[in-house]
Amino acid sequence: MKRKITLKQIAKELDVSISTVSKALKDSKEISLDTRQKIQAFAKLYNYRPNNIALSLKNRKTKTIGVIIPEIVHHFFAKVISGIEQVANKRGYNVIIGLSNESFDKEVINMETLVNGSIDGFIMSISKETLQQQDYHHLEETINQGIPIVMFDRVINEILCDKVVVDDTEGAKMAVQKLIDDGCKNILLVTTKDYVNVGKMRTQGYLEALSKNKIEADPNLIIKVKDTNSEEAEIAKLEREIEKTLEKMPEIDAVFGVNELYAVTAMKVARRKGLKMPEDLAVIGFSDGVLSKHSYPTLTTVSQHGVEIGGAAADLLIDKLDEVVDEEQFTTKIIKTELITRDSTK
Repeated sequence: MKRKITLKQIAKELDVSISTVSKALKDSKEISLDTRQKIQAFAKLYNYRPNNIALSLKNRKTKTIGVIIPEIVHHFFAKVISGIEQVANKRGYNVIIGLSNESFDKEVINMETLVNGSIDGFIMSISKETLQQQDYHHLEETINQGIPIVMFDRVINEILCDKVVVDDTEGAKMAVQKLIDDGCKNILLVTTKDYVNVGKMRTQGYLEALSKNKIEADPNLIIKVKDTNSEEAEIAKLEREIEKTLEKMPEIDAVFGVNELYAVTAMKVARRKGLKMPEDLAVIGFSDGVLSKHSYPTLTTVSQHGVEIGGAAADLLIDKLDEVVDEEQFTTKIIKTELITRDSTK
């Protein structure tokens, strides 16, 4: 009998990426015909089955939830995990945590490993690389085999499953409106590339707040951070870009960062330039984490209520697993944001 094989093993054997294997098995025209045929033949030879999921798993409960997050040190994700564990433990479930490290390959490998008899369902926030590549085969296959998924924070509209999100657009509008109400007219936005949906929605909130107040959006006042393999290199580059923008446009009187790291980086640059906050430059971030509370000055920020998000996600998933709700019905739960005012604004 031929041994079963995983996507990771096929990719390694044929010296291609997991994404290439995935697309080839779906007969995507993005992959050359020769490569597709080679991968499909290899998969057939070794009896490849999507995710190695046995159909009987649906009826063999482990009372364990798999949680896949992009970052382990991020305060927001730590709060979400805390909320998940509180609800899961109360309802008789254990939690196993996997880390994608913003990698598509690691996200796939984590799911393949955990679904192989270890867990009943997933709670997850999608990696940046998955969002960029728009390859969702591992999510579709998991759901098709009867293992439910609940997404939070970074979600994919094309995948039918339960979701827990905050109103990112409304939260950003609230933050920018605060800056405008305080008299700021030239607000620098530090955001992500558009494929990261939360950054895209927060950017939309920034633009809507400006429009509502009849302030013309200036593309020179928007910095879109490009991801690199090194967070340190990314932040060093961001510092230089913020410094260059402040020098070029001294009229800038406020910064809105779509996460707290971007906002704290802006404050670091401002201090180095001798600017006083909030007198010379007001700053607001998003996600009320450790950096916000312990930065100097302390950072005004939009709180996402991570514990509440985690608890809601766990309840949605366990309701499905315990057959409290119809498997075919999907809910998107929206958690309200809150503006926490500190010393970085007036």
